[in-house]
Amino acid sequence: MTESVEHNKRVVSLLIEAISRGDLAAFDELYTPRAAPRARQWVEPFLQSFPDAAMDIIQMVSEGDTVVARLRCSGTHRGVWRGHSPTGRRFERVDEVYFFIFRDGLIDGGWGIEDNLTRFRQLGLIG
Repeated sequence: MTESVEHNKRVVSLLIEAISRGDLAAFDELYTPRAAPRARQWVEPFLQSFPDAAMDIIQMVSEGDTVVARLRCSGTHRGVWRGHSPTGRRFERVDEVYFFIFRDGLIDGGWGIEDNLTRFRQLGLIG
């Protein structure tokens, strides 16, 4: 593997650790200046809803300027999430996959999919 591929995977690992700590300030070091504010806008409401959110990296694959991370996420519903009042219930080991695009050694964008059906069920928001 090239040095940049390993670097990019390390940056994604640091991001997942920062999210699990609730450390949004770390985004300024991990994202490009253009992407950091958007990333915070995406993550902050989730952390307000699930302040103890924790993510585990199951697998990472990297090619060129892209890192794909398969994650498992857990957390307790303590704030409004997608219009639903807090239930106090936990979701456990919900699968997520994210594609992170890099520019000059920093995350410059990305997209992902989450198993929110399982999350809704575990939180008791749907049957």
